[in-house]
Amino acid sequence: MPDTSTPEERARRRADEWEGLWWHVAAYLVVNAFVWGLDWITGDGIQWAYWVTFPWLIGLLFHVAAYHIEIRGRDRKYQQFLQQELDREAERQPH
Repeated sequence: MPDTSTPEERARRRADEWEGLWWHVAAYLVVNAFVWGLDWITGDGIQWAYWVTFPWLIGLLFHVAAYHIEIRGRDRKYQQFLQQELDREAERQPH
């Protein structure tokens, strides 16, 4: 199914995806700073904070990877399909 959205709608969607990624990064940093500080203050050094940080880091890295794959992959496929359509259109034109 072809994408019938306008360039403005597509740009807004990409901007929203970018903003969502940065909110995820910000939440990760703020929450983990709190968790590490809490772990350090309430115990004898760091005892459990890494159980929050590292699994979440894996999720964050998947979010970053998905964002880049989505954006780059979509743009690359768009260019490929556009060129194919332009080639087909040129073949249909009478010489």
